Amino acid sequence: FMNKVDLVDDEELIELVEMEIRELLSEYDFPGDDIPIVGGSALAALEGRDDEIGKEAILKLMEAVDASIPQPEREID
Repeated sequence: FMNKVDLVDDEELIELVEMEIRELLSEYDFPGDDIPIVGGSALAALEGRDDEIGKEAILKLMEAVDASIPQPEREID
């Protein structure tokens, strides 16, 4: 989750930061190009303002988590 996007007015700067995050992930042998990065504002979500970068971003983050992390097999007694 790339937080605090509400503090940046320039969309190109947000894209640049995302590219740098992906490069760092790749540098440390993570699949930087394949990992979903969701931009938003946790504070906006908590305060209930600017739904696009607040609530909707958190929902999108949870969708990415559900899609990327497999559900573990659990023993059933």
